[in-house]
Amino acid sequence: MEFNCSSPNTIPVVSTFASPFDDSPPVNSSDFTSTRKPISLWPGMYHSPVTNALWEARSKIFERLLDPPKDAPPQSELLTKTPSQSRTSILYNLSSDYILREQYRDPWNEVRIGKLLEDLDALAGTISVKHCSDDDNTTRPLLLVTASVDKIVLKKPISVDTDLKIVGSVIWVGRSSIEIQLEVIQSTKEELGVSDSVALTANFIFVARDSKTGKAAPVNRLSPETEQEKFLFEEAEARSKLRKRKSVDRREFENGEVNRLEALLAEGRVFCDMPALADRNSILLRDTCLENALICQPQQRNIHGRIFGGFLMHRAFELAFSTAYAFAGLVPCFLEVDHVDFLRPVDVGDFLRLKSCVLYTELENPDQPLVNVEVVAHVTRPEIRSSEVSNTFYFTFTVRPEAKVTKNGFKIRNVVPATEEEARRILERMDAEMLTRKNQ
Repeated sequence: MEFNCSSPNTIPVVSTFASPFDDSPPVNSSDFTSTRKPISLWPGMYHSPVTNALWEARSKIFERLLDPPKDAPPQSELLTKTPSQSRTSILYNLSSDYILREQYRDPWNEVRIGKLLEDLDALAGTISVKHCSDDDNTTRPLLLVTASVDKIVLKKPISVDTDLKIVGSVIWVGRSSIEIQLEVIQSTKEELGVSDSVALTANFIFVARDSKTGKAAPVNRLSPETEQEKFLFEEAEARSKLRKRKSVDRREFENGEVNRLEALLAEGRVFCDMPALADRNSILLRDTCLENALICQPQQRNIHGRIFGGFLMHRAFELAFSTAYAFAGLVPCFLEVDHVDFLRPVDVGDFLRLKSCVLYTELENPDQPLVNVEVVAHVTRPEIRSSEVSNTFYFTFTVRPEAKVTKNGFKIRNVVPATEEEARRILERMDAEMLTRKNQ
């Protein structure tokens, strides 16, 4: 299918690798000058073609962030902007760009969700910078960081053979926080005569910091214009209030927790004390675990020198997918990422450990059994024997419908805890999910 590229805010994405059959010069190579740093050397350039396209399209803004004016004053007057002023879209010409298609293809001829998560974070960051920019080269730019990600929901599989578009804009601002809504749009051949089909939705929350003091900084105001924009603003306002109440609500759930803990632990004790009598339809939580570790490299940094949030989500997704695959014995199908909080920044050179497990399963619907996977990212410092959690991710998978019939039959087991700490994690996660559904 073909999308309209005429809008000035639509950014076309091209492959970042040269074809061995193409002798043409690199894209936009004529734009480089002897005084301008080649864009291929800017932070984060290795990540994906989308990052490259966003940096190229917004080079003037980003160059100012890379080299802010020294001793510049902060922005003195807040502006009022509309959602349309920050609205930006990126277009993947997957149907015609073979190399781009190969960069995004997964083994099942769909778009790699991990790479898409990187792109969503990159686009959200661009939109937040665009909204917060005061177009004044004499003031110092704000430091904008991903604070959290609301639930990312996949509404339908995303084919790698059809053009794809991501559209995003600021939908709400607080004093120093910004919420950006993103929609991944893809229409199949059967839907050509119908309106664009939304395949995935995501909401990112960024916070602004003064680049010199590190303290929270006010951001430009937002003035919704259309009825839809006003509706989205009110919804986001309600979510902001809900986030502030969540900690109180969760403590209320814990008051009547003892009996639920005992019930969860009872089967786990059988596994530990009398394994021969354990239920063969269940498995200990610790037996579903996988782990990965890496040193964070300079190529993975963002414009502020910290590790790119999209990179962390990408690595967490790949580990979660592998965990669900090893647990179910069938190819998992991604459904959603629940709310993610970025608790602490990750720096270049940090030793990052990712630990995953199947936290619990939902088997009430036999046609769509759910596998809930937890991935915890730890920043470990062996020199001082410390380890801190930077992020906790919760992914939900099911299994592909065509994979349910196997020669060994199809059966997803229950997950049971062996320790009180594991039981508490399961209950906390189940209560948080119930609270989210209640407020939807």
